[in-house]
Amino acid sequence: MLKKPFVYLPLIFSLLLAGGIWLGMRLSVDDQPYQMLRIQGHSSSKLDNILTYIENDYVDEVDRKTLENEAIAAMIEKLDPHSDFITAEEFHEMNDPLLGKFEGIGVSFRIEKDTITVISPLKGGPSEKVGIMAGDRIIFIEDTLVAGVGVTNRDAMRKLKGDKGTKVRVKVLRRGVDGLIDFTITRDVIPTYSLDIAYMLDEKIGFIRLNKFSATTHEEFLEAALKLLNQGMQQLILDLRGNTGGFLSAARDVSDEFLDDGKLIVYTEGKNRPRSFAFATQKGLLQNIPVAVLIDEGSASASEIVAGAIQDNDRGIIVGRRSFGKGLVQEQLPLPDGSALRLTVARYYTPTGRSIQKPYNGDKMEYHHEAIERYENGELMHPDSIHFADSLKYTTPGGKIVYGGGGIMPDVYVSLEVDSSMVYYNRLANSGLLFQFAFEYADAHRPGLSSYGSPETFAAQFRFTDAIYEELAAFAAEKGIIGNRKEKKLAREKTGILFKAYVGRNIYDEAGFYPIYRDIDNVLQQAIKALRKTDSPV
Repeated sequence: MLKKPFVYLPLIFSLLLAGGIWLGMRLSVDDQPYQMLRIQGHSSSKLDNILTYIENDYVDEVDRKTLENEAIAAMIEKLDPHSDFITAEEFHEMNDPLLGKFEGIGVSFRIEKDTITVISPLKGGPSEKVGIMAGDRIIFIEDTLVAGVGVTNRDAMRKLKGDKGTKVRVKVLRRGVDGLIDFTITRDVIPTYSLDIAYMLDEKIGFIRLNKFSATTHEEFLEAALKLLNQGMQQLILDLRGNTGGFLSAARDVSDEFLDDGKLIVYTEGKNRPRSFAFATQKGLLQNIPVAVLIDEGSASASEIVAGAIQDNDRGIIVGRRSFGKGLVQEQLPLPDGSALRLTVARYYTPTGRSIQKPYNGDKMEYHHEAIERYENGELMHPDSIHFADSLKYTTPGGKIVYGGGGIMPDVYVSLEVDSSMVYYNRLANSGLLFQFAFEYADAHRPGLSSYGSPETFAAQFRFTDAIYEELAAFAAEKGIIGNRKEKKLAREKTGILFKAYVGRNIYDEAGFYPIYRDIDNVLQQAIKALRKTDSPV
């Protein structure tokens, strides 16, 4: 029996596309990690001819755009784990977070019990202006029911985002109000921030946390650093844990603030991209401030550029766990239909010459979930299980040994905490039940919690009482998590701190979370300890 010919179409298109799609493409990688490229005009190609032939003469109806997209995706799949084809429908979803703004209604939300729940409206934003409040449940968007129907974050974003000036009608359920409340929201430009929080840990040490490296990161970072310097900051902890990266230029500019004039920050090189160097300038605001950089297995790309520049120049200490290991640079090619192609065009190298790109065997799933392997092989608990080949050894100007291949290894390794005596706490935290209970508690007590007026007052005055703990234990028992008396007693203090931090985040955003969570953040505590050992620039 003859096999259906369309089974082989993606493979055929992949081979044809590979021969011609990249002709004429050249551009520097200095300004952005995802450059906007243009392909020179081409005469009709074999791919065009075949697609036209199939479209006109194939036995059944086919969608040319779908065939093209599947062919491109199949081809890119064979390259590396970071080259990617972005459909027109996905374009803004993928790019907006790095641009520092998007167009929408201006709320942060999460899906809670299959319902879009507003965490907080943006101050001065379009939702706040019409009266949307924290805790509101969005039940309808236009005339479409979005509660109890399996709505996802992506679904919600696509329905709520839209061009500036356009309107969207929502119906919300509000605690204590009968029926649904109808709102019409006029979408506007909504700023996004890469800086979660900046505050003083004590009279000397400042703390800045970045969640990505976007078009506005350097400006946000400078503003925060100046604020902390004016408050007396003499040392800084820069938290890049879970920061998956972003613009290369943002990483370069943030690194520049710490380094002396002429120090190498990073260099890039590819087969068709000549070696390009980025050096520090004379403008560094924090050149004389001792710094500790926090990283973990979620810190990637631009985060690793900053950590590598600090480590290789003997400028500060790196604290935490081994970073992700992404040492590749992408450029972005916009296509006429609104889709785009991100292609890896170069590798980047730290100042000592290290490539920190981890190995890739062709299995994307395995590559992106390599952190699971680190847990299984014991690395996250026992750094002695990490072994680097001598060929990956490099030496900093100060004589420190560093390694390439597979991420940035911290100077101070902080193992993932696994306390066997805290069984009950671990189960509450790891199951997500503590997070869920804190959210529901904050939602039910929002007026009283908001009456504290500020995150500082909340942190100083709110108490995790025995009654709350008993309510939490009953909630957990309903979900199958039961602890004995001794386990609950051991877990109480740590559970209370994490609960309070989660509640603080729900009411006061990140300013209500990090100053409380710091007491049980072992990586942060180790960084504080390391900085306090020095009274002079590192």
